[in-house]
Order: sequence, then structure tokens, then C-alpha cells
Amino acid sequence: MVESLKFEHIEECMGTVFVFKGRSPLGETKTEQVLQNGVAILRMSDQIFSLYKTESPLSRLARGEASVADLPPVVNEIWDDCEAWENRTDGWFKAFTPQHTFDPSGLVKTWAAAKAAERLRAEGIVDFTLNAGGDIMLNDELTEDIDWRIGISKPITIASPDAGVLTVFDLKGTEFRAVATSGSAERGNHIWNPKFEGDVQDEVVQVSVIARDLVTADVWATAAFAEGVRAVERLNSEPGIEALFVMRDGGLAGTDGLTPLFAKVD
Repeated sequence: MVESLKFEHIEECMGTVFVFKGRSPLGETKTEQVLQNGVAILRMSDQIFSLYKTESPLSRLARGEASVADLPPVVNEIWDDCEAWENRTDGWFKAFTPQHTFDPSGLVKTWAAAKAAERLRAEGIVDFTLNAGGDIMLNDELTEDIDWRIGISKPITIASPDAGVLTVFDLKGTEFRAVATSGSAERGNHIWNPKFEGDVQDEVVQVSVIARDLVTADVWATAAFAEGVRAVERLNSEPGIEALFVMRDGGLAGTDGLTPLFAKVD
């Protein structure tokens, strides 16, 4: 029996940090090759969708130098995905900024992460987790109980001496494989109000969404943060979604099925 190789790969890309962590049956050289194949997807996505790279396809689109039809087909794919999610969230997720620039960053980071995870699975690494800038994906074949537990940070910057873990979810034995969090602690009010001019509501400071896949969790976290605590009712009607809302006054709100997902004290 070949002993699994423990690995942790950290990659700075797309303006954030991705961490692949787990166990591989492939040996050191092959494992590194597979990880690099996954990372290549992240880098490609950054080259295409970054609005900070002046010559990226999306920057050219923003400047009016090209149409979607002139760009790589994946841009049209993401455009269509964003439109579908806007419809599904009743307009609370929107990929157009108040300046009418197409900015799919609320989806494309976790979309790229999910594609990278698919590459790892296809090439034989299945026992791993992926942290995409704080949004977490768990693969089905995790072998360690600890890997099924996901900590949710307090809604304050990690630079604060009061920073730490607010609570922990345990997804082992559930249908859920992803948790994404949106809030204002680290980046301020970076989520715009897609329905009205001005900032989003200020009653909620953080929303963590638990879902079956990473993109779904990420999009709904963005949409729910924009809508505010009223989104609890909306998410209760969505299959395969649970969420925790942290209020500015320190109170908590959650969807109906959230309680069983809190980790039990050992």
C-alpha cells in the first residue's frame, strides 16, 4: 500500500490567495505537476478577467475596444452565467458596477477555483480542500474528520487583536461541500447595491452561505449581503442553501436548517 503524500500549495493569484491542502497518492513529482496544472487555470482566469491588467480581455471590453464576441469564448460563458445568477437572485447579484462596467469578480474567482479543483480530481488527487481567499471547498473523498470542519471568522479585520473564530461548521455526513463569506471587515463596502444608488444596507456586517458547490455559495453570499437580513426568507426557499447572518449590533440570524450544521464540542 502506497502511503499518501501530504501537501499544501499556496498560490497568490486573482488578487487573493488560494490554498490547496490534502493528501495525494501520486508521489511528490507527479503531485506537484498536477497542482501546477490546477494553478494554471487560476492564472489563465486572471489574465482574462482581471480589470487591473490593462491589456486583459475584460479591460479591453471595459474601454469599449472590443465586444464580447471578439473575446475568448469563456468571457461569453461567464457573461451568460452572471445573467442567469442575476435572474435567480432576483437582481441582488449583478455583474455590472454602478459605472456600468462588466465586473464578474463576484463569480469568477470561485468559478476558476472550481475548475482548478476539477483538474485535480481528473488527474487523481481527490482527498483535498481548497481555500479560495476565505471561501472553502471540500472534496467528497476527504479522509480526515478535521477537514470537514470550517471555521467562520469574526466580522472584524484579521489585523485586529480581537480577531478570531466566531463559530465552526461541520459538514461531514451532509450534502454540503462549500462555504463562502461576504462582508465588510477586510475590504470595506466593496459590494455595491445592485438595485439602488449608494451603498448596500448596513444592518448586516457578514453573511456566510453553505451550499453544495463553491460558486453557488459565493454568489448567494454576495447577493444576501447586498439584500440584508431580508434574504433569510429568500434563502429558506432555495434548496441546498443555509446561511448565517451577523448583524451590526452583534445579533445573529440564520436559515431554518442551519443549527444542525454547527460543530459539536468534542
